[in-house]
Amino acid sequence: MVALVLLTFTLEAEELRFHHVHLNAVDPQAATDFYSTKLGSEPRLHFTKVATPPKSVITSAIWHIGWGGGPDMRQAYQKQLDSGTRFHTPLTDISDQCDGKGGNGRFLFAYIDGPDHALIELNTTAAGNTAFGHVHLLSEDPIAAGDWYVRELGLKRRSPGPPSREPRYRCGRQTAPSVSLMMNDVNLIIYPVGNAKAAFPGDWEGRKELESSQGHAIDHLAFLTTNLDETLMRLRQNGVKVNAMADGKGRAAFIEGPDRIRIELLEAVY
Repeated sequence: MVALVLLTFTLEAEELRFHHVHLNAVDPQAATDFYSTKLGSEPRLHFTKVATPPKSVITSAIWHIGWGGGPDMRQAYQKQLDSGTRFHTPLTDISDQCDGKGGNGRFLFAYIDGPDHALIELNTTAAGNTAFGHVHLLSEDPIAAGDWYVRELGLKRRSPGPPSREPRYRCGRQTAPSVSLMMNDVNLIIYPVGNAKAAFPGDWEGRKELESSQGHAIDHLAFLTTNLDETLMRLRQNGVKVNAMADGKGRAAFIEGPDRIRIELLEAVY
């Protein structure tokens, strides 16, 4: 009699960690210089050189990447303007209810028009916190997408309670239901895709669904695993689509996450 052994793998054994955001750039060196001088970026950004400008429309699940502007966002914003930084969205008070009366000034944000028109948020943060801090995603179902990242990649919810499915809006744009997750020191925030449909109506004319992030200015997210084979085995068992092994140095593979987001898994080398 032959005994059948069921192989099971756990997230704890794999030790997944956030690694980097991968961008497409016509001129990777110029892009690197921009992020280094304007934002003082650490090695959380990787670039692939492309011959033609990548897609910059907000039609994939990756909306933007974000940096802290410190406690005085007005000063940080002016410093960027003085250095020639172009902004897609000017300095905005998140508490402004779009009634022309302004807000309380506690949290300000602005969107930088980055290299190859990648969207970059700069916002109010604690003193000294001016580093890369978050990735903002879009989803047809933010709650389900958040559950996927927790279950498959091991991210942690910032709130101890279950997220609410109650819709909320700011200035006619849907902001909830939403999910906020953490891995290492990176915050992954997921908003309803309705926000992008309202903010970028021209990009969504004739379009109903989010498309793959591949080929966009912000192409994919990358996570590190201590055992790529075990991670891929577990993901396949859970029905996750494994697209291909990646080219280049080291061992890596691409998988498809919620809303067709492109995700790279890299094997850690110690």
